[in-house]
Amino acid sequence: MTPCFRWACRAGLGAALWLHTLAWPATQASTLPAALAPSHTFATEQVRIELLSEQPDVRPGQRLTLGLHQRIAPDWHTYWRNPGDSGAPTTVQWQLPAGTTAGAIQWPMPSRFTLDPVVNYGYQHEVTLLTELHVPTDLSAGQRFEVRAQVAWLVCHDLCIPQRGEVALSLPVVAAHTPATPGHPLIQAARALLPQPAPWPVPLSAGPNGQVVLALPDAARDPQATLQEAWFYPHESGLLDHSAPQSWRTEGATTHLVLPVGETPPRAGEPLAGTLVLTERLHGQERRRAYDVAPAWPVLATAPEQAQGVPAAVDAEPALSLAPALLLAFLGGLVLNLMPCVFPVLSIKALSLFGQGPRAQVKNRLQGLAYTGGVLASFVLLALLLVGLKAGGAQLGWGFQFQSPVFVLAVAYLMLALGLNLSGVFEVGGSVSGLGSGLAERGGYSGSFFTGVLATVVATPCTAPFMGGAIGFALAQPTAILLAVFLTLGLGLATPYLVLSWWPALQRWLPRPGPWMLYFKQVLAFPMYAAAAWLVWVLAQQVGVNAAGTALLGAVGIGFAAWVYNGSRHAGTGWRRTGSALTVLALAGVLGASHSAVTQPPSPSANPAQAWESYSASRLEVLRAQGQPVFLNLTAAWCITCLANERVVLSQAEVLQAFKTQGVTYLKGDWTNQDPAITALLARFGRSGVPLYVYYPPGAASTPQVLPQLLTRDTVLSLLPGNKGA
Repeated sequence: MTPCFRWACRAGLGAALWLHTLAWPATQASTLPAALAPSHTFATEQVRIELLSEQPDVRPGQRLTLGLHQRIAPDWHTYWRNPGDSGAPTTVQWQLPAGTTAGAIQWPMPSRFTLDPVVNYGYQHEVTLLTELHVPTDLSAGQRFEVRAQVAWLVCHDLCIPQRGEVALSLPVVAAHTPATPGHPLIQAARALLPQPAPWPVPLSAGPNGQVVLALPDAARDPQATLQEAWFYPHESGLLDHSAPQSWRTEGATTHLVLPVGETPPRAGEPLAGTLVLTERLHGQERRRAYDVAPAWPVLATAPEQAQGVPAAVDAEPALSLAPALLLAFLGGLVLNLMPCVFPVLSIKALSLFGQGPRAQVKNRLQGLAYTGGVLASFVLLALLLVGLKAGGAQLGWGFQFQSPVFVLAVAYLMLALGLNLSGVFEVGGSVSGLGSGLAERGGYSGSFFTGVLATVVATPCTAPFMGGAIGFALAQPTAILLAVFLTLGLGLATPYLVLSWWPALQRWLPRPGPWMLYFKQVLAFPMYAAAAWLVWVLAQQVGVNAAGTALLGAVGIGFAAWVYNGSRHAGTGWRRTGSALTVLALAGVLGASHSAVTQPPSPSANPAQAWESYSASRLEVLRAQGQPVFLNLTAAWCITCLANERVVLSQAEVLQAFKTQGVTYLKGDWTNQDPAITALLARFGRSGVPLYVYYPPGAASTPQVLPQLLTRDTVLSLLPGNKGA
């Protein structure tokens, strides 16, 4: 098995460990007889665990320390509270006597394990994890104090193995005044390895190249010892770049420890909690001291922005006020009508206006209002959902729902069903979806409303010109302003049909009704089929090629269900029942295929040579520090605008050759699935969604240039130094 790289351990082994842990109590309840009480030890081939007590007996009301001792096989390791780039910490689920409570695990100072490019934090050989129990005061002497611990851990060498075991202790209860015996030596040794609160301030300040600097005062150093290494272990992953080196230097009475910023650093003023470990040599012996510190992230420093490749303030688009943001939102909504998924919906809805006499004007206007109501209601719901999720700490932007494979597959099947409906494979009437064949003649108000909902759903993977700045502004504002911007965006989307429905004079500019309308409606089915095919491709990018194959089987089931439904609904009673049963069975198969498509593990794929590198904050930082020119493309598989720009411009041989000739590194950040680092980078440029194109000219101090959302070959080539003035 290959070593545990970041994505494997985090997404695969980490998930397996947590599921293993959650499932453990249930399996024990059914498989462990009461007579087979667990021992105080449990062993696997790699790890032996033992549950220890500080004292051999228990006193009412005391604070009793228990220790979980892990003896680890040579060359193997388990993990600290923050495992680093991969891995998972040890977890303990306690079963305690009534009234007893357990504190959090007390973690001894960790060590580092490096397997390029992965750095992990954990323990080798042996470690004792301490937990303090608060014993109730109502215990009586002569009772037994029964404790069980269900333990799950991940142990790694050149492969990683999630393991679990149960250990227990049964201690006698003695009178409160009974003299205490000496503590267990392993627990005493573990206490000596626990980090202590730092007795001196440790300020954090901004450093060069997007780093931060921890300042250790002279009091932190032992004048009789030689400092060999200082290392800061953050308590949470993502705050610092684990794989980057931490350098230190002494200037006068202060030692400066330079820390590389991670993908999700704290906000200014928030604490950077972690354990500072000092390795020293004293009288020929090496010793380690550990202190828990939580300095505040620099308020005025620009390090987080620089670590993401964004110098402070100069990279973001000019700040908007409310009025320009509303104007941009309205224009962006208008342009959305031209997107390939939205245009067929608008066109089919416009067919309902043909052949209507003057007496139908009131009905047409109500249809327009119902359609507009569906659009605006959908945008309000989307805005409130964004507000709620962001209040819960999620980092989201425009089109966030397409990061869910379940949503992508559902919309793909919806596009297919609409295409089949437009092609005449089955008819359900305007009152159901607003897109049936009866829409041209009838079209109910509910159909108009839900057509507006549909237009909003299919518009969200697109980012039209003018939209980026408006939505980026909205997501940084209070809820009322965010709602105003989203409602204006929806009004722009609804305006073309609303205007046509309210001003019949404009309808004279439309072609005269005739048989062409039926063929036009059938032609519009093909953009729907294309949209479904594209969404299945997006699903393949998210979950894997196998998922796409399973989704296509579901598409066959939808086609079969539509054919059977339409062919049997006008038949006799027996055939109608048979047709209904076959339709239900086909749709049940579709649900099964859907579940399989979004839950199966990704299939392995080839990694052919490509003209771009995957974006990472550290890679961008290195290129910027070297003064190299960089073209940054933040994209997503579900973003139509992104794909169009890549196909028409960024994949052209002339553009790629110009990048190569002039030494421009092309970085691509993929936002198809949720990526907090890319979300944060978008926000620093004032954007809430993709695409985002940024060109970094040569020179470490050069000012990045944000490109338009619709690219042309000349726009990109004109940025390069060798083409200026050409």
